[in-house]
Amino acid sequence: MQEAGYVEDRSVEIDLRWSEGQYARLPALAAELVGKQVAVIVAGGPPAAVAAKAATETIPIVFTVGDDPVKLGLVASLNRPGGNATGVNLIDNELEAKRLGLLREVVPAAKTIAVLLNPTSPAFDTQSKGLQAGAHVSGLEIVILTTASQQDIDQVFSTLGRSQAGALLVGSDPFLSSFLEQIVTLAARQSLPTMFAQREAVEIGGLMSYSIGFAEAYREAGAYAGRILKGEKPSELPVFRPTKFDLVVNLKTAKTLGLTLSPRLLSIADEVIE
Repeated sequence: MQEAGYVEDRSVEIDLRWSEGQYARLPALAAELVGKQVAVIVAGGPPAAVAAKAATETIPIVFTVGDDPVKLGLVASLNRPGGNATGVNLIDNELEAKRLGLLREVVPAAKTIAVLLNPTSPAFDTQSKGLQAGAHVSGLEIVILTTASQQDIDQVFSTLGRSQAGALLVGSDPFLSSFLEQIVTLAARQSLPTMFAQREAVEIGGLMSYSIGFAEAYREAGAYAGRILKGEKPSELPVFRPTKFDLVVNLKTAKTLGLTLSPRLLSIADEVIE
C-alpha cells in the first residue's frame, strides 16, 4: 500500500478486527466495519471473506483465500469477478495432496498419516476430499482429526497415539495458524514428523512446509487495496493466483527425529534450516 502512496496514520487509517480463531464472531466484526462505512475491507481467509461478502454488496472487498473463490460465492469468475470483491486465490487447499506426497517421501514406511483440520472452515470439505484422493493414489491411509478450539488441540494430541500414525499433516487454516507453536510442541513430544502450510512453523521446530510464496501473495493483496482506494473497481480486477511455491525443511528437526532426508528432497528444497 505504501507503493501506492498510502502510509498508515497519514494518508490511510487501518482499522483491524480479529476473531481470535472464533469464526462465529466474524459476521458481527464485518458488520462493525460496514457500519463505519470503511472504504475497503481486506479479509484474510475464507471465513472472513465469506462474512464480509455477506455483510455488504457495495463496499469493495479484497480477499486472500486458499479455497476456490468462485465456489465460495465471492466472485463470478477469476478473470471477471463482477460484484464488489476480488483479491488473491492462495490456491493453498489445492496443495494438500502435494504436501501429503512430500511427507510420505520422508516417512516411506508409514502406513497411516494423521491430518489435523478445522471442521468449521468453509474449506474443510475441499481439504478432506483432496487429501483422501491423494492418500488413495499414494496407497496410504489417513486419519482426519478435527479441532475448532485451543482446548481441542490438546485433546486431539492426547488421543493421537491410538491412531498409530507415522506423521502429521496440519491443514492450511487461519485458526490452526494461530496455534502453530502449540501444535509444533505437542508433535515434538510424540516425535511426529510434521508437514505445515506455513514456513513459520518450520522456523520454530516443525519438520517441513510447502506453500505458495505468501510474501508475494499478500503484497499483491495490498496492491489491490491501494488500486481500489485510487478508484479502480474490484469487478474489473482479476483474481490473482501466485505461481511461486516454497518447500522449507528443518534439518535439525529431522536429525532430532532420527530421519535421513533423501538427497532428492534436499535438492528441491527452497530453504534448508540448520
